[in-house]
Amino acid sequence: LQLGAAAALARGIVLPANAAADPSRLALVVGNDAYPGAPLSNAVNDAKAMSALLGEAGFGVDLRTNVDRTAFGDATKQFAEAAQKSDVKLVFFYYAGHGAQLDWRNYLLPVDARVNTSADLPAYCVDLASLLTGLARAKDKTFVIVLDACRDNPFGASFRPTQKGLSQFDAPSGSLLAFSTAPGRVAADTSGASAQSGLYAEHLVRELSVRATRLEDALKRVRLAVRIASKGAQVPWESTSLESDVFLFPAARKLT
Repeated sequence: LQLGAAAALARGIVLPANAAADPSRLALVVGNDAYPGAPLSNAVNDAKAMSALLGEAGFGVDLRTNVDRTAFGDATKQFAEAAQKSDVKLVFFYYAGHGAQLDWRNYLLPVDARVNTSADLPAYCVDLASLLTGLARAKDKTFVIVLDACRDNPFGASFRPTQKGLSQFDAPSGSLLAFSTAPGRVAADTSGASAQSGLYAEHLVRELSVRATRLEDALKRVRLAVRIASKGAQVPWESTSLESDVFLFPAARKLT
């Protein structure tokens, strides 16, 4: 058991406080903020906060921070393979960092992305559609994909995408896609006087931590809080095809 725990921690796995992760719950959490041309302040903090919350909820969490393209690709590949295990039922992916769109495709940016033209996006970034395709091979699962990836000016002075933020993307069957802001818009990296977390992540962690709360209800409260805090500049958005209710912290069953 000690060797197993040590190996898990070496791979970046975050175990809940009681070290008893639910084998039916799997999560990959990525936070990138060390971009040479356009660094962020809070993405790694946001990822760590989400990782801790998911660990508390019983997920086996693989936390990756400031990953380059190779490490990002390896993490998503391992995640998709692990999701195919028969005992896995709820799969959660959270990404905080820069994102961009091109020709209706969305890309997540590794910290070593060197993008000077639109042709560099597919070559140096992680295609969201490819990640979802890999996860789709896992049948009879529920997927939750949260993208806090619409921060402004992702490439600094080297390249300006034609369209800001991420493009609209319909959730595959049995999944929910949550975005920190609406399609084509950008999100805030800081939250008022406190620079420890992004605006969306701050409210997301707070609402998801409420016990016995349905995921979609929590996201509605996040949307309201972020819209008010940003004075309407940022409005979180979701696309869902869930066929059952999802709870991070289900209500305890009462014995009759």
